[in-house]
Amino acid sequence: MALLPILTQEAPILRQKAKRVTRVDDSIRKLIDDMVETMVAAPGVGLAANQVGVALRVIVVKTDANLYSLVNPEMVKATGEQVGLEGCLSIPGYVGEVKRAQRVVVRGLNRHGKTVRIKGDDLLARAFQHEIDHINGVLFIDRLTSLDTLRKVEPESVTEGELVGA
Repeated sequence: MALLPILTQEAPILRQKAKRVTRVDDSIRKLIDDMVETMVAAPGVGLAANQVGVALRVIVVKTDANLYSLVNPEMVKATGEQVGLEGCLSIPGYVGEVKRAQRVVVRGLNRHGKTVRIKGDDLLARAFQHEIDHINGVLFIDRLTSLDTLRKVEPESVTEGELVGA
């Protein structure tokens, strides 16, 4: 496994829609492993492949003790509403208020190429939406409830429950 460089918002690949993965093979599994190592070291809640310079539809998310990796993820269902602070490893040092669905169902392929459906709410739902936005070329700053909510923060000033570093 290897730590990968995380691109910042100036990188054009972050604004491009990532390509579908045609086959989950060893190279995709290595990408997933490298992304997980990079996300944990950052530290972050989620990471999309384009954030590490790979224009493929691959995301990883870690909340509590659960780790998810999805290839070609798509939102199947989204219900409810939550408003909360988000941050991003590609926009370090900033958080802003974003409205998201409270509960989601996401479908994609796991690291073995099998179709999986994952239900998530609260932070997990927020993280899935954030990472799927990434592979669609959308950053959290595009979804701010208001530009006034974007603020610079020191990492230690962020409270638990805020999504920082996705």
